[in-house]
Amino acid sequence: MKIKKADQVEAKDVEMAGAAGVQIRLLVHQADQAPNFYMRQFDIAPGGHTPRHTHAWEHECYILAGEGRVVTPEGEREVSAGDCLYIAPHDDHQFCNTGNGALKFLCLVPKDAK
Repeated sequence: MKIKKADQVEAKDVEMAGAAGVQIRLLVHQADQAPNFYMRQFDIAPGGHTPRHTHAWEHECYILAGEGRVVTPEGEREVSAGDCLYIAPHDDHQFCNTGNGALKFLCLVPKDAK
């Protein structure tokens, strides 16, 4: 078993095209020998956003802190701390911070997600 503090995991800037003010922390991943799923934490600065994108894998997200908007195939939805999301494979999506503080969320993906 491995236990670590999320705030002690290095935050790296997300440098994908279309990302602004986004950092990622790889909380549980290959280096931890996780066999099936990886857990990541995203921190989005006020006014920041992830790229609008789609991919072949599902992911589950949990909003830890802040307020934001998620672009979904059905339209835009407001999210805040305590909200849980399931994003199906190939669903177009984007996270945008609409609040004054950081929008922080956990994102779990299959280990083979690229």
